[in-house]
Amino acid sequence: MLENRSTPLLLEFNNVTIKRGSTNALQNVSLSVTLDENVAIIGPNGSGKSTLIKTITRDCYPQMDSNGSSVKILGETVWDVHCLRSMLGIVSSDLQQICDRRITGREMVLSGYFSSIGIYPHQYVTTQMRKSVEEVLELLEIASLGGRYMTDMSTGQARRMLIARALVHNPKALILDEPTSSLDPYASRKFLRSLSKITHTGRSIIMVTHHLHNIIPETDRVIMIKDGRIFADGSKDKMMDQTLLSELFSMHVEIQEKDGYYYLLV
Repeated sequence: MLENRSTPLLLEFNNVTIKRGSTNALQNVSLSVTLDENVAIIGPNGSGKSTLIKTITRDCYPQMDSNGSSVKILGETVWDVHCLRSMLGIVSSDLQQICDRRITGREMVLSGYFSSIGIYPHQYVTTQMRKSVEEVLELLEIASLGGRYMTDMSTGQARRMLIARALVHNPKALILDEPTSSLDPYASRKFLRSLSKITHTGRSIIMVTHHLHNIIPETDRVIMIKDGRIFADGSKDKMMDQTLLSELFSMHVEIQEKDGYYYLLV
């Protein structure tokens, strides 16, 4: 566990168990992440990665037991979900399906202030909000898409628009669940470069993925999950180990590094 107590904690899990039916999707997971870390959470399908993210976003709740199970986000165990989601920018494929509507990119980004999908008459939009929308669109180099309907965008364009929506209210961190799923190689690389750009604005990123090449060069730490448990946790350099990754994915693999990105060869 990489931990710097001089930096505030973004999240802290203590003996967290999450049940899905009769199965433990997470089993006695304990970890902490500080606000200055960029973290990748990797593991095979069904290992518990997405459940971990859903526990952070309060879509899943831990089983209470005598082991003192608890989840703290920004030091608090109790959150209003809408308030929490204004502190964390969340992007997932599930969200993208919900957001596939005939509203413009600018309206979609603006709706991030209200945790809605689109803008409604009762919502008061300020001049500063509109200014911030334009700044985020410029940061991600998608200002030209602002007037286009979400339904007319490619998957990669829409995904970057959702990143803008997540960023517009200046969250403490971005939470990304399999962010490049359904993207072609060109759109995937462009999206990952946008994420690298975001890390230089002082925001941290927690990314769930089972693809090594999604781990951006700015990632500090890699947490490996297998069978609902923490399998390994450490700096990216130490975790990008052929023997360790072969054990994680239960098959022989080789690793190749190029320009700060890692690739898994089987």
